[in-house]
Amino acid sequence: MEIPELIKQRLGDETIESAVSLGDEDLICFTPTRALLYRGEGLIGDESIDVYDSNVERLSVSEGRRKTGFVLAYVDREEKFSVSRDRGDAVMQRLLQSVLRTADVIDPEESVTDVYRFSELTVVITDGRLVKHVGAYVWDGDYEEHPFEEVTGLDFEDGSVATQIVVEVRGRPQRFKAPNDQAKLLERSLTDALSEYYEVGSLPALNDALADNLEEDAVEDQQPVASDIELDDSISPLVGDDGDDEEELDTDAIRGIGESSADAAADDEDDSTGDGADDAEDDTAAETTEGTATAKAATEEASERADEAAGSGGVDPEDVEAIQTQLTNLTTAVERQNELLKEQHETIRTLIDELQRRK
Repeated sequence: MEIPELIKQRLGDETIESAVSLGDEDLICFTPTRALLYRGEGLIGDESIDVYDSNVERLSVSEGRRKTGFVLAYVDREEKFSVSRDRGDAVMQRLLQSVLRTADVIDPEESVTDVYRFSELTVVITDGRLVKHVGAYVWDGDYEEHPFEEVTGLDFEDGSVATQIVVEVRGRPQRFKAPNDQAKLLERSLTDALSEYYEVGSLPALNDALADNLEEDAVEDQQPVASDIELDDSISPLVGDDGDDEEELDTDAIRGIGESSADAAADDEDDSTGDGADDAEDDTAAETTEGTATAKAATEEASERADEAAGSGGVDPEDVEAIQTQLTNLTTAVERQNELLKEQHETIRTLIDELQRRK
């Protein structure tokens, strides 16, 4: 396809990524940031060129009996052009690719492979993700996108009028419907795009790859929360070989802290699906505060008892200092653990809010 000189003059430093012939000498070319529409010389006018930037706020498409019209809405204006209907799909695919790249919805090297429009649903399949837009427009800021790397399942449920497409993303199903006369095309396009992304050659192999994604997500979710508090191995044990001659530490209170905090976390999780989430949050905060206070009280009590024993000559002063140091470290560790429990509780609260918004 020969590029007219008038287009070359308007390119500047950009290069043409793709082009669609519109019949006769008419041509539309796409750069990374613009669409250049060339109209050849005709009976009623000279050759001309119109340039449309890709940084649109909204893109809409309308189909007539003979023409497909495009409306590009910018912050301060609207611009329109139309092409013959049989060229409309090819132009829409390349125009959307430029728009999505400019809006950082897809990566600069990512390509749109197929576009489907079902009433007020637009489905865009790229070589790296699925993009959905619901509404009268083909695209605006209200869209959803699901990267293929996060897809953990794919299913198609046949219906009498429409087919339900189920794309599982990180274990959560995302559903939308396509009319049966186009559902098979969409099914093949989506399956092919995912298969190419995962470099597999069959549907069973694709399902295995997606199942591996789900297992990896499950392993990540089950990773324990690591604490950055470690006790010094050089600290002497609380009770030595001559335990009968030393003051024994009352550890029941400290042990109770961990049990109380763990019970609080379990109670929060049980209540998170009901209306008692706020009460669980208050209970957790109260028990966490109580646990920290108990740890401090245990430390002070044991310290006083150690001081009394030292004063009576029953324990070596160095052993008393070691006991007090270890108690301080234990208190710090418990306080840190309570902070981690608070963070986990906040995460549960966030999940509750998201679930309630989706109802």
